[in-house]
Parts: sequence; structure tokens; C-alpha cells
Amino acid sequence: MRIIPPSYEILTELDNGSMAARIESCGRICYKSEGKITEKSAKPFIENILKRGHNSVSEMAVLTLQIDYDSKSVAERFFEGIPKYFAIDQIDKQRLLITGSVRAFRELYKEHATQKMAKAIAAFLGERYPLFFFDLLPKNGWRPQSGFSIVKVPLADVDKLSVDLLIKHRYIAVKIITNRAITHEIVRHRPVSYLQESQRYCRYNQAQFGNEVSFIKPMFYEEGTPEYDLWVRAMEETETIYLKLLENSTAQAARTVLPNSCKTEIIVFANLIEWLHIFKLRTSPGAEPSMREIMIPLLDDFKKLFPKIFEGLEVNV
Repeated sequence: MRIIPPSYEILTELDNGSMAARIESCGRICYKSEGKITEKSAKPFIENILKRGHNSVSEMAVLTLQIDYDSKSVAERFFEGIPKYFAIDQIDKQRLLITGSVRAFRELYKEHATQKMAKAIAAFLGERYPLFFFDLLPKNGWRPQSGFSIVKVPLADVDKLSVDLLIKHRYIAVKIITNRAITHEIVRHRPVSYLQESQRYCRYNQAQFGNEVSFIKPMFYEEGTPEYDLWVRAMEETETIYLKLLENSTAQAARTVLPNSCKTEIIVFANLIEWLHIFKLRTSPGAEPSMREIMIPLLDDFKKLFPKIFEGLEVNV
């Protein structure tokens, strides 16, 4: 049995890599198979994920497009069935700024395949990122639509946007290592994308996990107290039972005995306006203490990264 403290990591290094590498890196947290990442592993991993319909993994990469269009009526028809899960701003008379995940752009085309702007976006992305749209390729190939000029906005330029645009179009991913009780609360936030270590697939009796279960140290009990010793005993007994069940059970069956104290890893991926909302709720005095233990220092780091957005948010101890 291992007892570890909670922690977090802002995944800014993923911003500098390819979208394929980003999706694979995040997606493998579910199976804790990061050790299988190689220079050539992203393509088969992503193809398999998309074929199996594990669409949440494709939410872990976003891109921003600038779209110039000739016809006002085309834009009006586009907005009639406002696409889900996009940040969209009219930044000029006939110019849009639109940010969404790979999943959002895929579903935009699948649900609005006859809509001219949706087809123009799909053609642009399908040619530029075939790995993410291979299964949606029309029989006659991707055909650019007349009346549109589409360019991808580099992340460096997104970071230069005015605050009112930056807060909606800039996304940040954070990997949090905590207990299951806290992740049950985190995943209530919408709209946010999540990927989490899966007890259904992970077998903690394997060597990669040290043949043991990891638990998050509780902040409620001091080491050496009767309460802490009682908690340790409960975790030891749970681990013993879990490992015994794995001898003749699947991981998804054995996991039913695991408690909230189990360590888990979760990636939280959201734009800055949603992070602002999360911090307002989860750093307040009424928030769960173990949640505040993570969110208060995380907010301090966000203030350093985006001071104009987060510096005014104060925490009451």
C-alpha cells in the first residue's frame, strides 16, 4: 500500500506539441499506458479511439480558426443550429473567430454536413488534419467551398487576443492527482472536458502499479492519531480484499470494494472563463477542504500565467 499527497501539473508543455501527440498523451491516462508512447504510436492510438467511439479523448486538443465569409445569409444559417461546445465571436463585419475541440469540429460536420460553412470548415480541417477526419472523408474527397477564407490561428496569436476574447478562446489542461471523492465533485463542472484514470481497466496488482493500491493522504487526520491509524487500517484491509478478488475477478468487478480515498489522476481541460468559475466555487470557504488544498495553490499559478484574468480573484482563508 502506498500513501501519497495530492498534487497537480499544468500541462503547458502539451501546448507546444502536435495535436496528435497531445491527444495520445492525455488519452493514455485512462489506461495508465503512457509507457507505450513512441514516435509512431499516436496515429494507431487515435484511429483506434475514433473507430471505437471513445469521443471524449478527442476533446483534449482544441484549435482556433479565423473565418472570413462573403455571404451574410450563410453565416445566419450557420447560427440557426448553433454548434455545440464552441467559443464563437464576431470580430469583424464578416469575420468569425471560432475555437473548438477536434470532437466538436467532427460533430459539427456530422450533424450539419449540408450546411455550407460547416462543409467549408470540414474541408479545411480534413485536408490539414486527415488523421482526425479520415472516417468522415466524402467519396469525392474534401472540396473547398467558395466564398470562404479560413486560416488556423496559432496559439501564440491566441495569447495576444484582448482579454474579452482570450478568456473564451484560450484553453488550459491540468492533471490533478487526488482522491476519488474530489474528482466526483470536479466532474460536475460544465462545459469542461475530462479524462480520468480508469479503475475498470487498471489492475493494481500489476508491476507498473507496484503490485499495490495507492491512496491519497487525508488532510483531516494527523499522523500518529488514533483516527489516522484507523484510516490506515481500513485502507490496508481494503487493499487486501481487492488484491484477493483480482485473483479470480476482472478489474471492473474488484474495483467495487475500493473507497473514495483511492488515488486517481484526472485531466481537466477548459477555457479560462470556465477555470475562473471553477476557482470562484472551489477556493471559497464553503468548498470541500481537500478541494481547496489543490485549488488555492493552482489559482496562484494561474495568476502568474494570466494575471489580467485571475489577479482580481482573492481567496478568503
